[in-house]
Amino acid sequence: MKLQNFFKLLFFLLFFLLSLNSVAKESTEDRVKKLTLELRCMTCQNQSVSDSDSDFAKDISKIVEEKFKDGLSEKEIKIFLTDRYGEYILLKPYFNSKNLLLWLFPFVLVIASMFVFFKKIKKK
Repeated sequence: MKLQNFFKLLFFLLFFLLSLNSVAKESTEDRVKKLTLELRCMTCQNQSVSDSDSDFAKDISKIVEEKFKDGLSEKEIKIFLTDRYGEYILLKPYFNSKNLLLWLFPFVLVIASMFVFFKKIKKK
């Protein structure tokens, strides 16, 4: 009876450890998918690496997966890729002084449009 309980416990422990391994693999795959959705394919026009079928996109996906397996964070992988390919590889570029006007222009345009709109309404 004790031997039977031991084997049951061993079976459930083995099953639990194997399920943890598959969850970790899914986690890496999910992280790769999430990051490749944020990266631009350099051979396709405005398409993410995740959505592209080009050789470049496949290579970048492999690189991202290898970097995650090596223990790098998402931010470190983005820095590695921007050092190698430039900031153009990011579908959502960083907010910095070089692109300040691009980030602020839509808000300025909306505020100016609202100002003109309310001025015209006030005149009527």
